[in-house]
Amino acid sequence: MKLEKPKRINGRVPVLSAQDAVNYIPDEATLCVLGDGGGILEATSLITALADRYKTTQSPRDLSLISPTGLGDRAERGISPLAQEGLVKWALCGHWGQSPRISDLAEQNKIVAYNYPQGVLTPAIRASAAHQPGILSNIGIGTFVDPRQQGGKLNEVTKDKLIKLVEIDNQEYLFYKAIAPNVAFIRATTCDSEGYASFEDEVMYLDALVIAQAVHNNGGIVMMQVQKMVKKATLHPKSARIPGYLVDIVVVDSTQTQLYGGAPVNRFISGDFVLDDSAKMAIPLNQRKLVAHRALFEMRKGAVGNVGVGIGLVAREEGCADDFVLTVETGPIGGITTQGVAFGANVNTRAILDMTSQFDFYHGGGLDVCYLSFSEIDRHGNVGMHKFNGKIMGTGGFIDISATSKKIIFCGTLTAGSLKTDVGDGKLTIVQEGKVKKFIQEIPEITFSGKIALERGLDVRYITERAVFTLKADGLHLVEIAPGVDLEKDILAQMDFTPVISPDLKLMDTRLFFDDVMGFVLPDVWGE
Repeated sequence: MKLEKPKRINGRVPVLSAQDAVNYIPDEATLCVLGDGGGILEATSLITALADRYKTTQSPRDLSLISPTGLGDRAERGISPLAQEGLVKWALCGHWGQSPRISDLAEQNKIVAYNYPQGVLTPAIRASAAHQPGILSNIGIGTFVDPRQQGGKLNEVTKDKLIKLVEIDNQEYLFYKAIAPNVAFIRATTCDSEGYASFEDEVMYLDALVIAQAVHNNGGIVMMQVQKMVKKATLHPKSARIPGYLVDIVVVDSTQTQLYGGAPVNRFISGDFVLDDSAKMAIPLNQRKLVAHRALFEMRKGAVGNVGVGIGLVAREEGCADDFVLTVETGPIGGITTQGVAFGANVNTRAILDMTSQFDFYHGGGLDVCYLSFSEIDRHGNVGMHKFNGKIMGTGGFIDISATSKKIIFCGTLTAGSLKTDVGDGKLTIVQEGKVKKFIQEIPEITFSGKIALERGLDVRYITERAVFTLKADGLHLVEIAPGVDLEKDILAQMDFTPVISPDLKLMDTRLFFDDVMGFVLPDVWGE
């Protein structure tokens, strides 16, 4: 489907207002939106202009929306402004929870809704650039994206099958259909008058190039928001990450900021300045720090891991942060990781890959260890994260990260809902028990398959503030409990199933329960 687009004059890329740019989007277009949480690489002017146009004119209608990563602030930003009945009829997202208004439409069965793992969706877009029908992957087998389960469908009105099970050389794979986008919203910092773009003030690259190539090669319109435009052929060739011939419309927004609500650019986050991190941080002792500290015990020197649950912060406090490398699925490698909606806006980053390449590394088993949160865990070791209490969150990179990492550490509290604990004096005290049990008999929809992990020979641990479990063929084994808790009342009674009690059950390291630096030294090899 070839769309009408403005013409170049003397090779110059057309420069339009965001309002004029979105007038080129026809009904039933397939729009792919670049961006990540907290405003990272988000073309906010274009999103806002499209939302406003629809409110005013009820046009364009029935768009299909593709969003590989989780844009937004978990409220009204990101792609939430596009969550208008009639504007969007179909959505395929890697992550949903950052823009909850889109999730609301899916939960109410007002749009067709699919979820691919984030690391599968981005190469599927790349496949559409090469006019390939899709991709084969073993990522997602045994989870809700497996067609033997939900097939990545998120609600009742979603009927078409986009994912198929295939067998090659007696090995099972999933075939993910590539959906070709024909409109793109992407962003960069600077472009020249021919559309060549650089990302010097941005946090990362994500899959900007992949999206632009896919839309261009499918006869579509690539709209790019930038902060400024310069004379043609003046960008350094190594800094030009988007070639100008891919770009059809440029929108210059001089007020563009690196992140939501901040200064135009934080030079520490952009990588131009190096933050002095020599001073050790003192982190208050609470249940979150307790879990992160215990999770640090699962790290080793020289490991490459995926970041999570404050591991980097407690490692800095212990003085061992330089002994291993943490990565973020969106591309950053090393550095100090920002938590919250702008996750991945690191400082002191050592390198930044495009997101598609980062996931290639993950899918091939490159990670030694990963740290992930959980919503629910069942007696088989399965984990649920993409839906909780009917709320659609999406997988993000969860499935990709946990599918092949050699060691998988799930971190969280044993119960949820107003849980209050006191950590100190060498013990844990349950001040107020959580209202919701997170360890349940059966998970209705699986985001991580314990069975598949065991078949692949992966080492799986579940760390909570009061108990540590490991996964074996006969289910979860309780291997450690916190000093100060009662096994029956505080652990077994707070679970819907009874784990195997290890004959070698021991207390968690008492150093975890004192508000002091542990003096922890990372081992050179994995512990048992």
